[in-house]
Amino acid sequence: MPDDIRALTAQLAQDPTSLVFLRLGEALRLRGQLDAALKVALQGLSRYPHLPDAHDLYARILADKKDYATAFDEWDTVLRLAPNHVGAHKGIGFLYYRAGDPEQALYHLRLAAAADPADEGLRAAVERVAGGREIWDQPLEPPVQAPGAAPEPAGASAPASAGPDEPFRDLEGGGDRVLLVDRNGLRVGGALRAPDGRDVSDAAAAALSALAREAARAARLLELGEWSQLTVECDAVSFAVQQPAPDASLLAAVDAGVPAGQLAIHADRAARAARAWLERIR
Repeated sequence: MPDDIRALTAQLAQDPTSLVFLRLGEALRLRGQLDAALKVALQGLSRYPHLPDAHDLYARILADKKDYATAFDEWDTVLRLAPNHVGAHKGIGFLYYRAGDPEQALYHLRLAAAADPADEGLRAAVERVAGGREIWDQPLEPPVQAPGAAPEPAGASAPASAGPDEPFRDLEGGGDRVLLVDRNGLRVGGALRAPDGRDVSDAAAAALSALAREAARAARLLELGEWSQLTVECDAVSFAVQQPAPDASLLAAVDAGVPAGQLAIHADRAARAARAWLERIR
């Protein structure tokens, strides 16, 4: 094991809450030890699910593993947490360029260059994508397609749009591990099955609505501010609860033993899908 990785591993073992996992994960990634880097990143995300740099690290590892769709989702999460994050704009720019969309790529690369004007390599990348016609003092205007929309991989066909009754149609686990309910505890999307295969969607919907109200009440009483996610670990499954809209609650479940960071990612993706669906039907 190289000395730098050995030293960083020792630091993280001594203090598992340390942010040194970011340096360790990047060092492992640069050495091509992607599985080890992925494990470090997920462990870090389980402790810091809202840290932009943790999602950025995870995205870079995913991109190296050629999981471009999930990498995009992660960089999109970074930009929701930190809109001027250089690494996320660079990463999304790369994905758009790879997908054959230079206009979107240029938009994100220019944002990255504006945030880090000292990066000569980044400026060179902007000029290369712009075909040598870059005008650095012109205002940044987003392309017609909204930034943050996922690039379509080259050669892939466009996915079918989800119908109004299928908010999680294209989401992994959307048919039995994601549930969306309204403020009255009525299921409006998704489904939930017990480990034995029974459909428990309606019973879970009623409980979920009450759970979300209690979470908000507890946060107010304890003066914790607005709550963003509640995580529960059980013998068979673990689940996270979020509120994608003020009048809707969402539950996303995974098998017991799945890292908490992976659960948080699953819940965030489901919440994004729910918000998009709710905006379409309202």
